[in-house]
Amino acid sequence: MSKNLESISLIYDKDYLIHTQSSHPERKERLEYIIAGLEKEEVMNRLELISPQPAETKDIELIHDPGYIRSIEEACNSGKRFLDMDTYIVPESYRVALLSAGGVLAGLHKVMGSNPGKAFALNRPPGHHAERNRAMGFCLFNNIAVAAARAKRDYNLKRIAIVDWDVHHGNGTQHSFEDDREVLFISTHQSPAYPGTGHYREVGRGSGEGFTVNIPMPPGCGDVEYAMIYDQVVIPIIDQFKPELLLISAGFDAYRMDHLAGMSLTQGGFYYIAEILNAAAERWSEGRMLLCLEGGYHLQGQAGAVIQVLNALGQWGLPITERSPDLEPGKHVQNLLQEVLQVQRKYWNI
Repeated sequence: MSKNLESISLIYDKDYLIHTQSSHPERKERLEYIIAGLEKEEVMNRLELISPQPAETKDIELIHDPGYIRSIEEACNSGKRFLDMDTYIVPESYRVALLSAGGVLAGLHKVMGSNPGKAFALNRPPGHHAERNRAMGFCLFNNIAVAAARAKRDYNLKRIAIVDWDVHHGNGTQHSFEDDREVLFISTHQSPAYPGTGHYREVGRGSGEGFTVNIPMPPGCGDVEYAMIYDQVVIPIIDQFKPELLLISAGFDAYRMDHLAGMSLTQGGFYYIAEILNAAAERWSEGRMLLCLEGGYHLQGQAGAVIQVLNALGQWGLPITERSPDLEPGKHVQNLLQEVLQVQRKYWNI
């Protein structure tokens, strides 16, 4: 088996399927379709499968208030069905949410081990909307923020980059680190859209000013627009930050047929984003790159996009059957790019 094949780990546990509600877009079928797609395309045998352990509450407390954590456990035990109008729970959701965070921690320990590589946590419930004291947007605990906090504590990392390509702004992740210059947070997201945060003038605060980069993109953006933004903003900033670890909030709801958003990314577009981020990880973090699943609600489209992301990381050469036409980016996106550049040039040479 080649080094590329050995260096990609997939973190998954069948108990991730227990947290589900049949009428909700964030349901177990999201993972079932991905796993079925990996098996159909004979990708599973290229991956090292890791079964995680639940995170400990002390891990979750690195990001969330202890009282909030207890409130989630109590709500699940009480038989409560919703934490807010969007975010449901079932009796097992507290345990599964700990397991979801544990999946990302398992991926962290893998990529930070003696054989650096890539890991993808196929975990749920997702996390990037969860605030210190609040569940929201289908999220209970902020998985990727917990991983970043553990990376700082356990591995003494001073430069961690989080790239959030979910179609919705990762408000909880931003707020976890917006005063921390050791964690660079970059988000490309649709605007206007839930949760309404992530304006390009949100750049962090205090000692963390300049280490939050928001790129709110108008509906309809596809492969060409995303490529322009990543080529001219995201990658140049990462190259100047020189991260020791690259974390990805890998949401797939910017997919062109996702019914919870209005973007036009194809599976080929996700391939390109993963490819250039993978190259950045090779340049700066010895290839250490950890992805965790966030949103994505078109079941077939998400499954195909996950396969293409793994294809990019492993450089397997699988065919990319879905790409958008190579057109000129829309004028409104080019104008947005100039506004973002104007703000970010105070902090970065771009």
